[in-house]
Amino acid sequence: MPRAIWTGSISFGLVNVPVKVYSAVKHQDVAFHQMDESTGARVRNKRVSEKTGKEVPYEKIVKGYEFSKGKYVTITPDEITDFKPEATKTIDIEDFVELDDIDPIFYDKTYHLAPATKDGGAVKAYALLLQAMRKEGRVGIGRVVLRTKQYLAAIRPLETDTKVLALSTMLFEDEIVPASEIPNVPSRAPSVSDKELTMASRLIESLTTDWKPSKYKDTYREELLDLIERKAKGKEIVVEESAAPQGEKIVDLMAALEASLAAAKKGTKAPEKPAAKTTKKTAKKTAKKATKRAAKKKTAA
Repeated sequence: MPRAIWTGSISFGLVNVPVKVYSAVKHQDVAFHQMDESTGARVRNKRVSEKTGKEVPYEKIVKGYEFSKGKYVTITPDEITDFKPEATKTIDIEDFVELDDIDPIFYDKTYHLAPATKDGGAVKAYALLLQAMRKEGRVGIGRVVLRTKQYLAAIRPLETDTKVLALSTMLFEDEIVPASEIPNVPSRAPSVSDKELTMASRLIESLTTDWKPSKYKDTYREELLDLIERKAKGKEIVVEESAAPQGEKIVDLMAALEASLAAAKKGTKAPEKPAAKTTKKTAKKTAKKATKRAAKKKTAA
């Protein structure tokens, strides 16, 4: 059973809603350890002083901030504690905003919010907030301190069959990289023809479907775990050679749109790019064909 990571209340106006915060996600990354290739032993990291080359005990380590090249100012744990945000037990909703007004780039991590107790008053206050926000299509914006960090937070009803509120920690505006700083982003939208726009819209429409999260699987993780399982059973693994990377080709936009639409009508996938990998056997065949073509050209000359 999930454990609550925060207990407190949501406050809007004079209404108080006792809640508990639970993690809403569980990352499924495949974790690896560093190993010594020659012995198969685990490799451990040590904290070593650049000046003396000796290992430094954990209790002797302080945080340092590099304010200029090679120059640091050190901060002790006690000094950091003085600046830690005060852990509060209330999320005061400062504003209600339209859900569509928030660009998803601002969302960081998402948590489930549940009534703190099964008490009738707590459950009713929770249900009232959830239903009122869903009816108005609004998101509550406030601040919350989780562990030792203060976050901007959005409280919103989840768009699922379950009647539950979610708390999403958010990034502050100065944490978002402006699109103007990204290379190759045009200062204004390039002009496109009406025909190109119409065909692109038809292609999008032909590929539009209902959102079904279960449809999408982490195939990389599944294949990696399968590889690990086969190696653990002592099976020999043959690694395919990678082909030399090819530069991106400039395609005929209209031709690509027409081919994509035709494929969509037939219920098939659009033509894919050449595979990035090739086996040794395929590479040898390709080399033989190239040699034969060169010989024919030489004979013809």
